[in-house]
Amino acid sequence: MAPRCFIVRHGETEWSLNGRHTGSTDLPLTANGEKRIIATGKALVGNDRLVVPKNLVHVYVSPRTRAQRTLELLEIGCRERLPWIEHRKPENQEPIRTEAKVEVTDAIQEWDYGDYEGLTSKQIKSIRAEKGEGPWNIWTDGCPGGESPEDVMRRLDALIAEIREKHQRQCFENPDSPKGDVLVVAHGHILRAFAMRWVGKSLTETSFILEAGSVGTLSYEHHNIDEPAIMLGGQFVVE
Repeated sequence: MAPRCFIVRHGETEWSLNGRHTGSTDLPLTANGEKRIIATGKALVGNDRLVVPKNLVHVYVSPRTRAQRTLELLEIGCRERLPWIEHRKPENQEPIRTEAKVEVTDAIQEWDYGDYEGLTSKQIKSIRAEKGEGPWNIWTDGCPGGESPEDVMRRLDALIAEIREKHQRQCFENPDSPKGDVLVVAHGHILRAFAMRWVGKSLTETSFILEAGSVGTLSYEHHNIDEPAIMLGGQFVVE
């Protein structure tokens, strides 16, 4: 099997529940958000599940608390302590299941919404109408006072190149190597953009939805690193 890249959107927050654009604002998960991520971890993480911890070689996580807490609750069982936690959990609480290193990176922090931080799409539409501006499309317009689509593409393209060259190319050169999967835990807009750039598409073509707490899978066709693909289904068993 070709190596995979799993993209995980953080669990529900009060702002994601209310449709408010949440970029740099650091919000915790709701109680329901935590509950759902725990259930997702139990269903999708394991030796006979979608995400096989022993096959992970690297984990990238956003610097925002909501993403880091999501990774904690998935309980993939890292040998090293998570960078934002002073002490690793005792092994009898969280068995070691992966040697993957966890890296906190700004490359997958949420889109900088600038002037639209904390606003709903309805509020943005109203503000733009008052200014005589047309409909807003983040994929083409970006955010005033924040990031443009080009800004986002630059940081994502650099990260995707790193994933392929540093963590996955060896899987194609040595087909017997089972390890090569990567886990990316971040946010809604940035992960939708990540999926598009994974397959080399312009952000103007983005039409994916990734709900809070959702997991997506990216990989390659024909066991060829030059044929990146989006997997519409995964090979896993849920008891």
